[in-house]
Parts: sequence; structure tokens; C-alpha cells
Amino acid sequence: MTDAVLLQAINITKSYAGVQALKSALFELRAGEVHALIGENGAGKSTLIKIITGAVEPDSGEIKLSSSTITHNSPRVAKQLGIAAIYQQPALFPELTVAENIALGLEQTGMLGRVDWRERRRHSAELLAQVGARIDVERAAGELTMPEQQLVEIARSLGAKAKVLIMDEPTASLSEEDTQNLFRVIRNLRSAGVGIIYISHRLEELPVIADRVTVLRDGRTIDTRLMSEVNRQALIQLMVGRELSAVFPKKEVALGDVALELRQLGSSEAGIKDINLSVRAGEIVGLAGLVGAGRTELARTIFGLTQADQGEIVLRGKHVRIESPSQAIKHGLAYLPEDRRRHGVILDMQIGANVTLASLDRLSRYGVMDFKREKEIAADYIRRLGVKTPAIYVPVSTLSGGNQQKIALSRWLVTRPSVLILDEPTQGIDVGAKSEIHALMTELASEGVAILMISSELPEILGMSDRVAVMHGGTIAAILDRKDASQQKILALALGHDLNEVEAQAKAVR
Repeated sequence: MTDAVLLQAINITKSYAGVQALKSALFELRAGEVHALIGENGAGKSTLIKIITGAVEPDSGEIKLSSSTITHNSPRVAKQLGIAAIYQQPALFPELTVAENIALGLEQTGMLGRVDWRERRRHSAELLAQVGARIDVERAAGELTMPEQQLVEIARSLGAKAKVLIMDEPTASLSEEDTQNLFRVIRNLRSAGVGIIYISHRLEELPVIADRVTVLRDGRTIDTRLMSEVNRQALIQLMVGRELSAVFPKKEVALGDVALELRQLGSSEAGIKDINLSVRAGEIVGLAGLVGAGRTELARTIFGLTQADQGEIVLRGKHVRIESPSQAIKHGLAYLPEDRRRHGVILDMQIGANVTLASLDRLSRYGVMDFKREKEIAADYIRRLGVKTPAIYVPVSTLSGGNQQKIALSRWLVTRPSVLILDEPTQGIDVGAKSEIHALMTELASEGVAILMISSELPEILGMSDRVAVMHGGTIAAILDRKDASQQKILALALGHDLNEVEAQAKAVR
């Protein structure tokens, strides 16, 4: 990191429909620096980034790049000036090849509009090599994994000679190995003098990768500190403005009868086999495992999105055959998917319509929708879940990530499920919103809802689960009671180690 100021946001103010998103916000980025930008959902991070990248015009304030004020900013202008952004969901065209995606916006065609395909492939391969990516430039972008897509976007940014690189929740969907590889690429970019704005809700990452951290709260810049001068608890207090006593507000509740039981369940299509698992009313069972272990595939099979071809599903003591999500809903099942933006909510649809989407049969008669009742239900759940929104008729796309997750969850709560499957329920949301969703899970459990929670965050698994089922290779490797579970045990089981071996090692350590 140098002392040279690369980018400044000075007294940025912006309002939407009467809601003030930013209030004289300040931010500074130096060349060769990784500067973390954190805050609760709704704190103003996304709005600030949109203003820096030219997607949104501020009501007042200015953006400076290398001491020069950017006038008439737009995405095109920002890109030309060397400002690039990589979002949680990479913006690649899936039908185009890697080389074609990298070339977009970088190439000038030759005489008669001809493309030099050989040079395009060579240049793309060179840029990918700079970020340590071994990716065939002829592959379709839609075939790439999430980490590979991110590397392609970083390579494209290098090709555009980016001076400022904004990374929004870059590790939300990555494994530990992929995260460490991304950090290596970030350090190389920092060494080359690129200034990086790093947005993440994973506070434990920040000491590893960030030089400085700026905290936003309610649209204002609260403080900027050297990363070495603050710990996680101090950051949480700056973010929420108060002591956060319980990120995992787990409470013991009386467990009821078995609500969901899986007996030798398998699906060749999903790649899962011999699943034996039960969840009782009022119980939260955590489902842990590495990426590719089969956790999401199991959830999709239970919910009827993928067909089971082996074993049985038993709900409240009755054998059921679930061949579609509509059948699952009728049986009292609900499933909150991992990717809320693609499968959890419909971004362009109004909040009220999103909330009631899974309950239309209860809100219509002879094909006529009861819009008054829809409004009442939506208002009730917005109030219950504490969704921050100016009105129920605005599109879900206008909400922050945490509030979008609450809307996705409310859709299923309206169906009054007896079994709720949550796939990464707090992925990509801030610590305050996490605490609220965890509190809601505890409340639902106390009301007798059986919850199967998939999470890649081991503190969440340990903090919220009554029991932990660990998956490896498409099946359940072991089930641990809350008192016996530890991060070391879960990780070892997820890697395929034998339970007896794991327990013997744990005793040896003690």
C-alpha cells in the first residue's frame, strides 16, 4: 500500500423514494491497497458502489480519481477510467466462450469489422495466466464453476487495465481452497498497484486480506481504521451501533415427534445415495459438508425438484412420494434455495406478490385474486421479519441482500410448513441480519417447525444446530449431537475420515 490516494468519494448523498441511502458518506482508496467496505444490509454499501461505477447519479457530492473529479459519470465512463466491479453473481454471458466474454468491451475490430480469432484466444489465455487460471478459452462460460467465472471476470478487468477493482462478496459461494486461491490473486493485484474495494460479510476474512476497513451505518461513514487496529467484536459494534450479544440465539425447546424421516433415500440424477436422516418437530438439524458433497442435491430431492429413485420419504409418520414442488408444499414442506436472486425471489416483481407467490391457491377464488388479502399478508410478514422497505409495492430488486432473503423466507412461512429446508439461509448477509434470521429460526422451532439447515459456515452449524449431519461423497458420513460436535470433527468427516478415527484423534488432543 502506498500513500497515493487513488479514489475518493466525498460527501456522497443519495435518496430513493423518500429513503435516504447515503448521507454525506466518505470513502478513500489508495493505490496498492485492499480496503474493506462493511456494514449491515441497507447501510449504503451497494448505493456507494453504484455511484462509483456510474450506475447511479448522486444527489450531491463528488467522486475523484487521482485527484481529478469525475464529471458525467456512467458505466462506460467509469470503465474507460479503469474502474471495474465484480459482483457476487458474475456477469458473464453463458452461451459465449471464455475468450468471447473476455473480449467484450476490450477489442477493436479490424478492417471490415473482422475479428482476429487467434489473437483473441492468445490474449485471453495470457490474461487468465496472469491470475493463475487454467481455463480453456474455448469453453462456454455457462459450463464454468463459480470460482472459474470470477477468475474470468478478474482477467477481463486486467485486460481493461483496471486501476480500481471492486469485489462484492467474492467468497460467498467459494470453498476454502478456492478462497485461498482468490486471495493469492488479490495480493498479486495489490502488488501491481491496483486499488481493491473489498465488500464482505465474512468478518473473519478481513484481517487476512484487507489493509484498511471503512464501516457504513444508516448511510453514514462511521469510521475508517487500519485493519490491524480492530477485532471482529469492535467491527460488529461499529456496524450495528450496539453490542451484539447473540449472533446465534439458540434456545432449547421441547422436541416433538419425527416430522421428516429419510430411509435409504437416493437419486442417481442428484448423485446422492443411502441417506438415513430424521428431523423432529422443533429440532434444527444442521447439514454440513464440502462443496459437491451433495447437500443441495439432497434438499432438491426432498422437495421434488429432483426425482428420488431409491428409498423412502416419511412425513409425520406417513410414507409419501414427492414428484414436484407443488406436491411438497401440499405435504407441508418448504424449501429456501441457496441462490436467492435466481430461485428465491423474482427481482422485478413487487414485494407483496413475492411474499404470496407460494400461496396463490389460498388467495384466489374462481381464478380471481384477492389483492386486499395479499396486501394484508405481505404487510404482516414485512413487519414480523423487520424488512426495511418504503412500501410493499416496490420491486424486490430495490431491497438490500438481507431484506431480499427475508422476503424469500416469508414466501415459505406464509404456507405454514411443518418442515422447513434452509439452504445457506444467511449467505452474503451482514451480521445483524444473520442474528435476526437466526432468532426467527429459533422462534419457528419453538412453534414446532422441523428445520433442516444447510450451511457452509461451521460457526453457524455449531451455533444453531441440535444435531449435525455431515455429508461426504453423496451420503451422510455421520450424525453428531450438539454436545459432541466441533469444527475439527465436522471438517474431518467432511473430508472422508472415519468417525472412530476422528473421535480417537479428538481424545488424543484432549
